[in-house]
Amino acid sequence: MKLEGKVVIAQGGGPTAVINQSLVGAALEARKFTQVSKVYGAVHGVQGIVNEDFLDLTQETTHNLEQVAITPSSSLLSTRDKPDKKYCHEIFKVLKAHNVRYFYYIGGNDSSDTVRIVNEEANSSGYEFRAIHIPKTIDNDLVLNDHTPGFGSAARFVAQAFMGANLDNRALPGVYIGVVMGRHAGFLTAAASIARKYPDDGPHLIYLPERVFNLDKFLKDVKQTYERYGRCVIAISEGIKGKDGLPIITKLVKNIEHDAHGNIQLSGTGALGDLLAKEIRDKLKIKRVRSDTFGYLQRSFLGCVSDVDQHEAREVGEKAAHFSIWHNMDGSIAIKRIGYYSVDYELLPLGAVAGKTKVMPDNFINAEGNNITDDFIYYVRPLLGSGLPFAHRIRAPKVDKILNNG
Repeated sequence: MKLEGKVVIAQGGGPTAVINQSLVGAALEARKFTQVSKVYGAVHGVQGIVNEDFLDLTQETTHNLEQVAITPSSSLLSTRDKPDKKYCHEIFKVLKAHNVRYFYYIGGNDSSDTVRIVNEEANSSGYEFRAIHIPKTIDNDLVLNDHTPGFGSAARFVAQAFMGANLDNRALPGVYIGVVMGRHAGFLTAAASIARKYPDDGPHLIYLPERVFNLDKFLKDVKQTYERYGRCVIAISEGIKGKDGLPIITKLVKNIEHDAHGNIQLSGTGALGDLLAKEIRDKLKIKRVRSDTFGYLQRSFLGCVSDVDQHEAREVGEKAAHFSIWHNMDGSIAIKRIGYYSVDYELLPLGAVAGKTKVMPDNFINAEGNNITDDFIYYVRPLLGSGLPFAHRIRAPKVDKILNNG
């Protein structure tokens, strides 16, 4: 059956460095099909659909779309709205009124749930309609996906940032803490491990939300590392949790802010890094302790993009048009790894992905819970792309002392 009508593409949730590749891939591929009358882009995601705030991408030049594709962040702008059934009904009403037959939503697990509900609205109304969730998240936490577009570039940024932090820390030794995004999944923080080249390179310690964080053990780890190397570089997820499952930041900060979804606000504050640094100074008596909170830096950093991530983000957008228009199917696109290293794509049922969260598997985390394993290195390295820089050291021999040779 050939469905004739319009395409609507929207972007939701946090931006990434390659989300526009998916947008442009879907738009340009959809424009090739004669049954597609127009390709619209919804401004500010689902919010823009409800407000009928559309851009006609059919009238955009291919050249400019290609320039947009290599530009980080959401060119259609985004939203944090998490639609319920009533909201999704309004989305469907607008799509139907505009004779939209193909809906592509680029986003994470909340976005996939929105696609599922809107698709159910169309089915219950007897309206012929195809809905595709295009994966995107720097957290890499979509289930049944080997990895997600956006993660590779953010991971590359984290790795390179820790390369620089390690060089700085080696020149002027002390303790350095880098707090990285990751509420439930530690993939992004774990990517800091790629910074290591020499045996004494940092990060020396890595803490993830998949393991219980114990402050006393943390201080013991830092003390042992500092005594061994004379310095210590630490990568830590913002979502580290205590025995009770609550984020550690709730135990350290009195007035906790919440986001629009009711989640404890983890990003946008340096409180966790500052408080852990204070614990180290006060209890270990180490004077030079510094912390940085990466916050949004890794999401849309221009000039630090994985070529592998770009290519895959483009293809998942193109596959949205193929699955929906050629094959007349609904679903969520997933990336599957083949060998080392290639990928293929498959379409999953929307309900299989919607509202679920993937975390780091046990074989990626060391037994002590303060570092990662070689299995993770093998997994993540291809995703960071080609041309990754690495630091070098002077190898010249030391000169014998004359005055201080005793």
